[in-house]
Amino acid sequence: MNHHAHHTGTTHDAAHHGPPDGGASWSTAARATLHCLTGCAVGEILGMTVGTALKWGNVPTMALAIVLAFLFGYAFTLFAVRRSGLSLRAAVKVALAADTVSIAVMELVDNGIIALVPGAMDAHLSDGLFWSTLLGGLAVAFLLTTPVNKWMIGRGKGHAVAHAHH
Repeated sequence: MNHHAHHTGTTHDAAHHGPPDGGASWSTAARATLHCLTGCAVGEILGMTVGTALKWGNVPTMALAIVLAFLFGYAFTLFAVRRSGLSLRAAVKVALAADTVSIAVMELVDNGIIALVPGAMDAHLSDGLFWSTLLGGLAVAFLLTTPVNKWMIGRGKGHAVAHAHH
């Protein structure tokens, strides 16, 4: 891959299949981010729901949500690449390489929004504020993580590692 190639403009073909210099297309980055978001969202929602239902404090609830987001995010990739025939050890390495930065950015953004919205951390499961902040934070996280994934995939890192095994 030639990292020094300069962009000569985006053609219709390049916009849908990736630029000729080996970078990732926006659609590829969005699909990778959506895949990551699915696992993150399952873990995040489960963690926030469990912590809130058990009336845990903000810090343990957020910690559980973050741990579960990473766990589910990695698990979704792990299961997908295991189907390609990789050993468990190799699949774990691929999942860690593919998802760590993406999940970290997503969690930082999502939990930052939850922490900054007044009253969101104290909202209950029956409150619209709980759900709107949680889901809104995930939506913003998707928008901010997609460019990160585009940059990483274009350099053969992140989700590009997992896509080699699909």
